[in-house]
Amino acid sequence: MADPDNSPILNTAVADVPAAMRRVYRRLERWRKKRKGRERIPKALWVAAGELAREHGVNQVSRVLRLEFKQLRRAAEAGGLNRQKQATPTFVEFIAPQTPAAGECVLELESPRGKLRIELKRTAMAEVTGISRALWEMLA
Repeated sequence: MADPDNSPILNTAVADVPAAMRRVYRRLERWRKKRKGRERIPKALWVAAGELAREHGVNQVSRVLRLEFKQLRRAAEAGGLNRQKQATPTFVEFIAPQTPAAGECVLELESPRGKLRIELKRTAMAEVTGISRALWEMLA
């Protein structure tokens, strides 16, 4: 990658510089040649550099792209936080499917006071559970 202005990318073997980093480097160099005065780096370039920094490390990216370390670290952290917020839901509701009525169920309960046997037909599991608890509390 030949660049007339003795940039750090020339000091590193081109094979060691990932293709994505070279693309952002070229975008930055085009912007640097066209900028007027002390114009700020566009947000899109900071976002791209921040993504690279999260993947390859802030030190390497700041050196290769010639960006200020602390600003690049902030861009990397900001992008990571935004991505985390978007990817992690704060609340997930699980709705249990309605279970069809069971074919047949037999409840047998035994306590020191005696035994109880109940046969249920076409009863949902939730109802069976409720009946079992109520009966168990009565027998205990």
